[in-house]
Amino acid sequence: MGADAFAALENVIAHSRAQNGRFFGYVQGPGEAVAALGDLMASILNQNMTAWRSSPAGVTIEKTVVRWLAEAVGCPGLVGTLTGGGSAANLMGLTMARESKTPANERGLRGAAPSAIYASEQVHMAVPKAVAMIGIGRENLRLIPCDASYRMIPSQLEQVLRRDKEAGITPVAVVASAGTVNTGAIDPLREIADIAHAQDAWMHVDGAYGALAAIAIPEKFDGLALADSLSLDPHKWLYQPLDCGCLLYRDLAMARQTFAYTGDYAKQLSNDPVEGFAFFEESIELSRRCRALKLWLSLRYHGVCAFRAAIQRDLEHAQRLVASVRACAELELVAVGELSAVCFRHLVRPDASEEERSRFNTALMKRIVRRGRVYPSNALLEGKFCLRACIVNHLTTDSDIDAVVPEVLAAAQEIAEMAPVKDERSRA
Repeated sequence: MGADAFAALENVIAHSRAQNGRFFGYVQGPGEAVAALGDLMASILNQNMTAWRSSPAGVTIEKTVVRWLAEAVGCPGLVGTLTGGGSAANLMGLTMARESKTPANERGLRGAAPSAIYASEQVHMAVPKAVAMIGIGRENLRLIPCDASYRMIPSQLEQVLRRDKEAGITPVAVVASAGTVNTGAIDPLREIADIAHAQDAWMHVDGAYGALAAIAIPEKFDGLALADSLSLDPHKWLYQPLDCGCLLYRDLAMARQTFAYTGDYAKQLSNDPVEGFAFFEESIELSRRCRALKLWLSLRYHGVCAFRAAIQRDLEHAQRLVASVRACAELELVAVGELSAVCFRHLVRPDASEEERSRFNTALMKRIVRRGRVYPSNALLEGKFCLRACIVNHLTTDSDIDAVVPEVLAAAQEIAEMAPVKDERSRA
């Protein structure tokens, strides 16, 4: 086909989700332009980030960027590596926890004492996946109740931990959330860390969504620096092109104990601390692209202050949306956390049943997306199907936020005029 192959790209673009200021689905940054240039350069240079000898500049830049991230969120001294995203970072952090508390790399878990991992009811799906993959088993994931703000209740955690220890169960790790995906709730990190460490459990923080907001509102993240490991996603709240996650951790020796296994063909030829450095001795990955170049270039070009201001605007936009929802009698604000996720729903009628409201809001979300003017996602909170807008987008303006409620009401009116809710659901 030659150059004719490029013609299909127009169709690809037409069927992609527009990364503009009204994309409020999921937790996804828009892809910052300078970073995109860095990503293109990374593809052109095509460096393999296995070790210093395979990419001297790339490895140096990644170690620098990781240090910058740790310092920016108030965790100086933590080290780590860039990953594909929060799922990989959570997997690696919990693998380190397992190897620290119940080593299994050599002999496996057969015959080991029973063990468990603890997280809130609002934990991201990446954590149960990781618990399965590291051999602990999802039946041994203890889900701790949350309060009315969807934050883990420390006293409940302590009670379950003590009960398990009395039963001979080893507490491997406690997973706290620095921004839950549904509502943006931040668990009480300091209290959870104190309880985890008192019971000799690893403290992992899933901060993929929210922890980078510590750049703008550090007071919300008290205790974050007590984490043994921490996941971050610069492709969320640093607006980087996918993919760009990060795992930070405190114990470099434990990372090497967990991940080091080197074939003869990859043995380092130098004992020099610079030239002999190998990321694959501290990470689950071997071959990977230079994810750091785009972030390094973007941070150098704009400066951390520009990112701090953009995050602050996102937080203000979330509060603007909250005020807009509260001012509308047809809508109910279901949840708003401490970050930038807003969950709300259409009430249908004052006397509508919960089942009818969930049906209607399911159809409503599909109708809104089909209209193509704003893009929300959804959340299920205490049985309530909600529309969910998550604002992690430096392109969003006040007018974009102000368009949300009118668009929701217009879509609701279309549904009311066209057909009963059940018919709309079947067609959607």
